[in-house]
Amino acid sequence: MKLSSQEEYGLRCIARLAHHPEALGTIHEIAKAEGLTPAYVAKLMGVLKRAGLVTASRGQKGGYALARAAEAIDLSEVIVALGGRLYSNKFCGEHAGILAQAGASGRCAHDGNCSIRPVLVGLDRLVHDALSRVSLKSLVRSEPAMHGFLQLRLAAAEAAHGKVV
Repeated sequence: MKLSSQEEYGLRCIARLAHHPEALGTIHEIAKAEGLTPAYVAKLMGVLKRAGLVTASRGQKGGYALARAAEAIDLSEVIVALGGRLYSNKFCGEHAGILAQAGASGRCAHDGNCSIRPVLVGLDRLVHDALSRVSLKSLVRSEPAMHGFLQLRLAAAEAAHGKVV
């Protein structure tokens, strides 16, 4: 899985708000702190605002804030808002292969017997479930502390589920 730049930078911007929940973050402050252009931060914050994850206040003392407490926003919500799910069943209809391009049926060449689709659907579910268990509040840690947090979570998941063959 590869995050798009919009997903990565949007996550960084909203994480910055989680680090400073007592203050409104302005586009210029966020842009400077994250090494992004103000125009790009404005675009990202607009996406996050439309998704209901941040609020905006206008005026000289305005800026952006989290719409809910950091512990009430999970990373899955943020990633979906910024870029969508990893895999969507619409993929098969939009990328149906040579049969659809030739006008044969408009359906995938493997429709009804695709061993890849269940893997992608399952992977999407696993990624979504894993991200939904990590809140923005969890990101208010140092990198070493986050490594430790994730190691504990991964070890618990592995003990609970074992290895998938």
